[in-house]
Amino acid sequence: MQPNFMPDPAQLSRMMSEAMAPAFVLGAVAGFVSILLGRLTAVIDRIRSLNEVADDDRSRIHLKSDLPRLRRRAALLSNAAHLAIWSGMCVGLLLIAGFVCAYLRLEHIYGAAPLFVLGVALLVAALFRFGQEVRIGLTEADHYR
Repeated sequence: MQPNFMPDPAQLSRMMSEAMAPAFVLGAVAGFVSILLGRLTAVIDRIRSLNEVADDDRSRIHLKSDLPRLRRRAALLSNAAHLAIWSGMCVGLLLIAGFVCAYLRLEHIYGAAPLFVLGVALLVAALFRFGQEVRIGLTEADHYR
């Protein structure tokens, strides 16, 4: 008897249904990364503009005192973006593994659970870093009132 390498339509259909949650997580991660990179760009632009303030400009030299705080914000945003990207990669690998397993008629549950847990854990870590950056940003906003 010759082995059947055609995928099982029922298993592929089930995998498509099961792929909905990770696909939504992947979309959310992509949107979150976009927000993080937008904020990071704004912080870096502010750092660049403050670095252009001349040391002999008495009226604006005090603005440079915010550089350490801005650098901390940039580091937190960069770290959050990296964590979120790794999260997205785990969820993407989860989707790939699920469909490959369905195509090859293998059970994917043993690989799916760790990838999903790792992806969500990385997303939570990214959200924590983002929360730290927001707190610093709000403290900075209160500083100028």
